[in-house]
Amino acid sequence: MQPAPITKYRPFPPVSLPNRQWPGRTLTRPPIWCSVDLRDGNQALAIPMDVEEKLEFFDLLVRIGFKEIEVGFPSASQIEFDFVRRLLEENHIPGDVAIQVLCQCREDLITRTVESIEGAKNVIFHLYNSTSPAQRRYVFGAEKPAIVKIATDAVGLMKRLTRPLVTAGASLRLEYSPESFTSTELEFALEICEAVTDVWQPTAANKIILNLPATVEYATPNIHADQIEWMCTHLRRRDLTIVSLHTHNDRGTGVAATELGLLAGADRVEGTLFGNGERTGNLDIVTVALNLYTHGVHPGLDFTDINAIRDVYERCTRMEVPARLPYAGELVFTAFSGSHQDAIKKSWAAQKPGQPWDVLYIPVDPADIGRTYKAIIRINSQSGKGGVAYIMEKEFGFDLPKAMHKEFGRVISDLADERKTEITPQEIHEAFLQEYIVREHPVKLEHFRTTERDSQVKCEAAIKYEGRTHKLSGTGNGPIDAFVNALGATGVPPFELLSYSEHSLGRGAEARAVSYIQIKTGRGLTFFGSGIDTNIELASIKALVSALNRSLARR
Repeated sequence: MQPAPITKYRPFPPVSLPNRQWPGRTLTRPPIWCSVDLRDGNQALAIPMDVEEKLEFFDLLVRIGFKEIEVGFPSASQIEFDFVRRLLEENHIPGDVAIQVLCQCREDLITRTVESIEGAKNVIFHLYNSTSPAQRRYVFGAEKPAIVKIATDAVGLMKRLTRPLVTAGASLRLEYSPESFTSTELEFALEICEAVTDVWQPTAANKIILNLPATVEYATPNIHADQIEWMCTHLRRRDLTIVSLHTHNDRGTGVAATELGLLAGADRVEGTLFGNGERTGNLDIVTVALNLYTHGVHPGLDFTDINAIRDVYERCTRMEVPARLPYAGELVFTAFSGSHQDAIKKSWAAQKPGQPWDVLYIPVDPADIGRTYKAIIRINSQSGKGGVAYIMEKEFGFDLPKAMHKEFGRVISDLADERKTEITPQEIHEAFLQEYIVREHPVKLEHFRTTERDSQVKCEAAIKYEGRTHKLSGTGNGPIDAFVNALGATGVPPFELLSYSEHSLGRGAEARAVSYIQIKTGRGLTFFGSGIDTNIELASIKALVSALNRSLARR
């Protein structure tokens, strides 16, 4: 990096817009969506989709609800041309869906593109040419009038060549993009858009689409919004114009730039599923659409089963959805932090049917987009007791006493520290069994039974302690009390019983009982134990032995 002061790079110039309106607006309706997955997205793949994969992807876009789909650049290659023809000849295009074809402002490419859409009923013909000072200087070596003429000549030619298609009943619309709009002087961008519009002569029934792309993202989102509002307020035929956005993500703010651009007056958005595209990618339409949804605005696109959408996307593109990508990523409905886990658990429990969604740290109900609650809490060394207890309850049916959460949470935290990785629910369950249920050292329960007489319970038991078998008997006001009294003759260090709880584990006649007992040693230390058995009485004795073994192990 260049040390300060930095002279290699320049700040992006602001837009003079003293009466800007977009900061005070709110998004209340969805834009017109146009997917460019099959062109912009496809050209950015290491292995572009073949025709069969593009057909599967096209069908997915239709199911999601896209009414405008850019299907390719027919003049760029034979496979692009053949795909458009196959869509038309095999009737893959629903009547309410418009296909969009991309084309540079060149005569031979326009002619070839017109051939590709023969027989189409609903087409958007997308013409573009570069307009920025750098493009004019380095690529075209042309001044502004020549750049304008390239665009207007192309529109005029396309209009003439497609006249038979329109006469035959096709709906044909023009989309024009001054490529690298955000790097173009606003006055010149307006000039060329007006010149194109003059040639096309839009009507209320057939508006022109002026697409204003951030071909490379250089500025902050607020400047992008200023540029869009400036154009919207200066276009002479704004009422006959659909202003379209096409942002990229070079600065990582493509979503923000699009949302602010919509506040600034844009009507339409181009982008891709999950943001696939050149360099850092195109706009992520899924994120913008579901951002609207979480504010109570239905986006008009259906992401009810986002997992299935992701599967098709990953199979066809050979790309992976990043684990942290909003809404669709593997980990976005996952909490590792202990305090977050506790807040999620409590707020989720308080959520009432019919009330607005108000679960902490989770902006959308995962069920609305086909995600599950199963992995909502995941455990690593940063996790807390609440998350561990949540998994034990939701995954395995153990309703641990509140006071036990901290103790078992520490067991799992130590395990995560040791392994230096995430701990799965199965590993948490196994750790619980090893720590509390299967302990048989130094005390092993070999036999236990009780009899009751005159409100007193008598127990007979056998334990193995420090290599010796002890036959015990004792009386008390219950099985646990009788067993505690019987242990006094074995040399087991004295302890105090602090708490006891139990519940069923599962349902039906085969359900087992699980008991939890907390004891306090003579040194003032407390330990929980747990036991499982089909007999609730025996489960409680096993829990007591478990607590004893844990205390003796600490000693």
